[in-house]
Amino acid sequence: TVINTYVSQNSGAGRPERGPAYAWNGLWIALAYWLALLVPCGFALPWIFRVSGMDPEQARLGGTFGQILIFGSVLTMWTRAVSQFFYGMHKAGIVLIAGVAANVLNLVLNCTLIYGSGPMPAEFGAFGRLCHAIASGLGLPPLGITGSAIGTVIATAVELAIPMSVFLGPRLNALYRTRTQWRPSRGHIRDLLRIGWPIGLMFGNEMICWGYFMVYLVSHFGKLHATAGWIAHQYMQLSFMPAVGISVACTAVVGKYMGMGRPDLAANRAWLALRLAMGYMAICAVVFVVFRGQLVGLFIQSDTAPGDVAEVVRLGSLFLIATAAFQAFDAMAMTTSGALRGAGDTVYPGMATMVLSWVVIVGGGTAMVEFRPGLSSLGPWIAAASYIILLSLLLLGRFLTGKWKGLRLLDHAAGVSAA
Repeated sequence: TVINTYVSQNSGAGRPERGPAYAWNGLWIALAYWLALLVPCGFALPWIFRVSGMDPEQARLGGTFGQILIFGSVLTMWTRAVSQFFYGMHKAGIVLIAGVAANVLNLVLNCTLIYGSGPMPAEFGAFGRLCHAIASGLGLPPLGITGSAIGTVIATAVELAIPMSVFLGPRLNALYRTRTQWRPSRGHIRDLLRIGWPIGLMFGNEMICWGYFMVYLVSHFGKLHATAGWIAHQYMQLSFMPAVGISVACTAVVGKYMGMGRPDLAANRAWLALRLAMGYMAICAVVFVVFRGQLVGLFIQSDTAPGDVAEVVRLGSLFLIATAAFQAFDAMAMTTSGALRGAGDTVYPGMATMVLSWVVIVGGGTAMVEFRPGLSSLGPWIAAASYIILLSLLLLGRFLTGKWKGLRLLDHAAGVSAA
């Protein structure tokens, strides 16, 4: 994600032609990371799920689904890398087009590959009949969850191809020499790793801790708790993704003004982004509380036993209330983190996230399970809410110190001698 930082700062400094080298070297870093870590993890994933205490059938399905996605994840990382270039250049529309096209394709492929030429759920209507016709014409058998993963990887390849074709197209190449900067560069890789490692650690560490939270702490209480937890988690993702977009935009705008030497304008735009994100997520919080039962019910299959439906709705409603409690704080954490990242201030957010996630999500969540079993799976959700609230306050405090305003990232960047 710090590709955005370097591209936007160079753009603000009047040197946009230096941006493509960071995108290319981001691709090289992603490839190396995929080969060294993710491919081995993919092979180990079924074993990880089996020993985690998950329901055996869920572990089998999760292992199958996860392996395919992990083996195809180099496409996901490449997509993110080239997308960060366009964010930094303030050309997010290209990423939007690619994302919408890929998601539409993913929907069609999932339906087609999951059900194949077999029976299609009647509630899918005309869309289901279309997918069934495609599958029958191609002679595709029902692949179940395997088909879902395959469809997602194919759609991701399309999501990568669209911005990459623009990136390598004649117009951008003429303006910024995008085709000639493909070679690995030690200086650009060093730049990306120098401020990128805390952000990578932050995101990776959060995924591990949230995975432990969902797979072990919440699922520890049984399949219905796990189902309700994943439903709430989906709504949590739905609510924060637009705020993530605001955070990315904040990184690009702050980076541009920092490159121009105008930290005052960078701060002004960061506060605007913070108000937008917190206002949006506060509305999400109200929706989660008021319509919690209906929202949970949307994810429950029609043939589920009535007793199970009632329990999932009860648990999911409690989880959505807990999620609502930290919505505005989540917006604060994401936006201030994006602003700090635009200035190149990444170590403090990365370290704060790592320490708090292990202490509060893992440690606090485990303590809730062990010492407050009467709360059942709600206990870990309380710990998760506490984590986000504490993190947001720490990041806001860091932003308010103003130390980020004195950073001069490009003074030590690759190619500075050519200025």
